[in-house]
This record gives sequence, C-alpha cells and structure tokens, in this order.
Amino acid sequence: SFLSTSPAQQNGVVSSHDVISPVSQTQTEHQPPSSAPAPPAQPPRDQWGGKYEFLLSCIGYCVGLGNVWRFPYLCYRNGGGVFLIPYFIMLFFTGMPLFLMELSLGQYGAAGPITVWKCCPLLKGIGIGMLCVSTLVCLYYNVIIAWTFYYLGSSFQSPLPWSCDALHNIPFCRNKTNVTQSPSEVFWNEKVLGVVNSEGLHDPGPVRWPLALCLLAAWVVIFLCMLKGIHSSGKVVYVTATFPYFVLVVLIIRGATLEGSLNGVAFYLTPNWAHLADAQVWNDAASQIFYSLGIGVGGLLSMASYNKFDNNVIRDTLVITIGNCCTSFFAGFAIFSILGHMAWRKGVPVGQVADSGPGLAFVAYPEALALLPGSVFWSILFFLMLFMLGVDTLFGNMEGICTAVLDEFPQLRSNLKHKTLFLALLCFSFYLMGLLLITDGGIYWFTLIDSFSTSFGLIIITLFMCIGISFFYGVNQFCQDIVDMICHCPPWCTKLLLYFKACWVVFTPFLLTFILTYIFIEMYRTSLHYGTYVYPTWGKALGVCMGAFCCLQILIWAIVAVSKESGTLKDRFQKSIRPLNSWRVNNINTTSQDQHVEPQRVEGPFTVNLTEADFTSMNWEAISEA
Repeated sequence: SFLSTSPAQQNGVVSSHDVISPVSQTQTEHQPPSSAPAPPAQPPRDQWGGKYEFLLSCIGYCVGLGNVWRFPYLCYRNGGGVFLIPYFIMLFFTGMPLFLMELSLGQYGAAGPITVWKCCPLLKGIGIGMLCVSTLVCLYYNVIIAWTFYYLGSSFQSPLPWSCDALHNIPFCRNKTNVTQSPSEVFWNEKVLGVVNSEGLHDPGPVRWPLALCLLAAWVVIFLCMLKGIHSSGKVVYVTATFPYFVLVVLIIRGATLEGSLNGVAFYLTPNWAHLADAQVWNDAASQIFYSLGIGVGGLLSMASYNKFDNNVIRDTLVITIGNCCTSFFAGFAIFSILGHMAWRKGVPVGQVADSGPGLAFVAYPEALALLPGSVFWSILFFLMLFMLGVDTLFGNMEGICTAVLDEFPQLRSNLKHKTLFLALLCFSFYLMGLLLITDGGIYWFTLIDSFSTSFGLIIITLFMCIGISFFYGVNQFCQDIVDMICHCPPWCTKLLLYFKACWVVFTPFLLTFILTYIFIEMYRTSLHYGTYVYPTWGKALGVCMGAFCCLQILIWAIVAVSKESGTLKDRFQKSIRPLNSWRVNNINTTSQDQHVEPQRVEGPFTVNLTEADFTSMNWEAISEA
C-alpha cells in the first residue's frame, strides 16, 4: 500500500479500484509486515497539456456538424425565427447548468461516465444510459461524415456535378417554371442517397458501396485519432475551431449578394408564434441544446476527467456554451440567405424551397458553392471543413465510450496492444452496424435514430442526473466541490454559482419535467416523416423503444444497487445514495492541513456494496487515535 497524494496531484479522487480502510493504520501498527507482494499500482490517468487545451478541445467537440446542418434544419422545420425563443430559453435554464454539472462532476471525480457515480452508486445506471445514447449517436453521426467525404471527393470534378454548368443539369436550370427540384436536390436524392429506389423503412435495398468506402475511411480516421489520445487532439483544435468561421463569413458575404437572400433572412428571423404551442418545437430545442453541447452522452464528462483539479469550470462553461450557440445562429444566416435565393429562382415561398431534413446543408450549401467564383476550390475547402468538424466531434463521443470502458477495465489502459485491439473491434462493429444507414433506404433509418436517440430518453437521463446531484449527493456539497476546485474563486463566480444552484434545484428539473410531459402527450398525435414519406406505426414504436432502452438503464441498475445492500428497504436506499469512501477522500476540508494524515489505500474491486468503512472514512483519524 502507499500514501495518497494531494488533490492537485490526483485530481481530487482516488483510483476507481481503491477502497479506504479507516482502521488499516492501527492494524499495521500491531501486525508484522506481510510477505505477500503488494498489488500492482493502476496506471495513472492522462492529463491535458495545458489549461487552454481542454477549453479549445471542448469548443472543437461542441462546435461541429450540428451547428451547420442541424440547427438551420430545425429552424426551417419549426417555422423560422420562433425556434430561437425556446432555443435560448433552454440554453440559459438547462444547457448551461447541465453543462457545468457534467464538467464539474468529471473534473472532481477524475473518472468516466460509469465510475464517476461512486458519488451516488444508486444512479450508476445514468452512466450506462449515457453510453447507450452515445452509441446511437456514434452509429449515425459517422454516416454524416461519410456523406461529407463523398461530397469532398465529388468536389474535385469540374464543373461540380450539382452545378448548372454540368451537361446533365441543363434541363433543370433552363426551365425555371416547370422544374420542382434543383440540381443539388437531384444529386442528393439520386446520386448520394439513392432514396428514389426505396419505398420506405421496410425496403432498405442494397448497400451503396461508394458510401460504404467513405464510411470505412471515416472510421479509420476515428481509429487513428483515438490511438493518439488527448495529448495531440488539443493541438488540432487551433485549426478546427477557427477555420469554420472563415468559410461561413465567405458564404454569408456571397449569399448577401444574391437575389432574394433578404427574404430568406426574414424567414429565419421572423417568428411564427403559433409554433410555440407545438411540443415538437420545444422537444427540438431541448434536443438541439443537448446534441450541440454534447450533454448527456458522456463525452464532456470524460474529457473533463482528464483536467487538472484546479481548472476553472465556470469560465469554461460560459465560453463554450455561448460561443457554440452564437456559431449556430451565425451559420443560420449562411443557410437562409441561400434558401432565399433558391426560393426566388423557383418562384415559391421560402418554406417550400427544399425538403426539410438532415440533408438541408447538403442541398443548400452545395448550390451556394456552385455560385461562387472558383467553386471547385471553395467546395473542397468547405467539405474539408465539415469533415474536420465531424471527426473532432465524433472523437469526443468515442472518448466517452472508451474512457468508461477503460476505467472499468484499467488493464486495457496500460496494455497498448489490448487497447488497440479493443478500439479496432469497437470501430469495426460501428462500421458494420452503420451499413444499414447507407443503403437506398438508409436515410429513413437515419432519420428514425436521429429523431429518438436525442429525444425523451436523453432528457430523462439528464433529469435524473440533475436530481441525483442536487438532492441525493447534495447541491450545497456540489457547489462547495466547485469552489474547492477553483480555489481562488472570484466574486463573480460565487454570484454566478448561486444562479446555477437555483437552476439545478428548481428551474432545470421543472423545465425538463414540463417538456417530458408535453412530449408524451403529443407523441401519439404527431407523425414522424421524411419528406412525403410518413413512418408506419411499427417504425415509430421502434424509435420509442430505442429511447426507452437508454433511460431504463437507470431503473435497472438502481434495483441492482439496492439489492446488493443489507437491511430494510429504507436502509438499503440510504446506503446506496451515500458516496463511496474513495469518492472524495483527498478533498475533505480540514481546519488544519498540517495535522491531516493521509489514509492508506487497500486495493480492491469497485463495487456498489457499502460497508461501515465507507460511512466512517470521514472520522478515521478519531478511530485510529482511539
């Protein structure tokens, strides 16, 4: 055994496989030294190279494809500017508080989504649920990167295959009155998706092998990024976090010079108040906040676990969340200025210029690029930007999965061969499952997973995380933990912490509960559709099962935690909500640090079973003195 180090050295937490013995000090005084070899020490956790690496890595993780293709698409689907109202309400009362909660929990616990719940073993299922959501997101997110890869390869053709200069697109461009689809829409639906060859969810059709090769290349890139770890990813974000703004500025300037662009911007900013009564609008606002910020999928928690203990998480929360949402709003001007021009060319209202769906950016943006001077160069540049954004974001999601597994099986962390094999099997499994999404009817399955993976299941997971930390772990203790990490907490941080405290206890749980109630009431009265295709009942039920499977992990593992304890049901519940002694043994506030003697560690497997040692670790010194 060995002595524990200071919080700054160990991130304020003991290894997930350590159990503190409060009486071990007195026992060793009366027992001869044991000849048995000491158990091998667990490999130390990596840490970010500097305080700005984590900040920039989180910005690169949050500012991704969702800012470009998802946010404008949701605005378009939900009536334009009215979507901004629930969006910013959800940001200030749910997004920011939950973002800070995840960062603080991961940084203080220095553990992944599963092991970190030593602070409240009853809620270990939240970590399992996060992994389920992250798995669904990774499954279809890399398909978007494959689409981007396909467009990137097609951009090396001159003229661009979706431009009016291509010979096969002349009939679509000359006759503006009778043509219902633009060349970019035809390229997207026929050449890329092949959706015209499928009748619906029940008819996926064959795999589109050009997309299969693009998907394979995307997973190879992810595999290589995961092998390098966090030390190199912090350097990449200097490019991925700044380059997108340059391209978006160019697109906005070009879009502003096009005829009819102001109509598109007006559609983007003018609210349609009737949509505020639609549960789907509020559901999309909440899911977009969680999707874009990466809340509830374990990526933020895992990345924060590699932080230094004294990192200012409140500052990082403000910079990342506000910057991310401003980027989404900024990208909307580039999309809607082009939509206004497309509507002018077709002579129809802005709301009818394109099918609402994830492919909006792959319809509007390619057409915008085809109108730019030197369109081939700008197309290559733009889709390269999308590819970098997607890889950077998916790396964070995959890091959440890998960190959770490596924390539960630390022997993989120290063995490079086993870790490489694990990553290879994980990426290859995702690739095989993703083949369903790149068939002729794959877009129907893509839309199904996209609609339900970040819907009610994710909201339930974050709701229980908020309730568990606020009422089981204790919101006062959690706020004190944040103050302990920041050390010299400025006055503005203390005042802002009061706002977050009010959100965690009142506003955030109330809003999430209200949204859930509204969603469940409206769920059976709204239909899921892609374009003109309406999903059958069994398809919608399958999506509900996917969301339910993720949040049911909370109940399943709570039952497991309670069943492993002893005593009455009340005693079992009380034991299962108390932190394990290894949660914050190095962060106990003492009045005299000089007189504080560190306890010894006894290696043992992590379990949710609590013993008397877990409840007496706070006063172990008194026991040893007795």
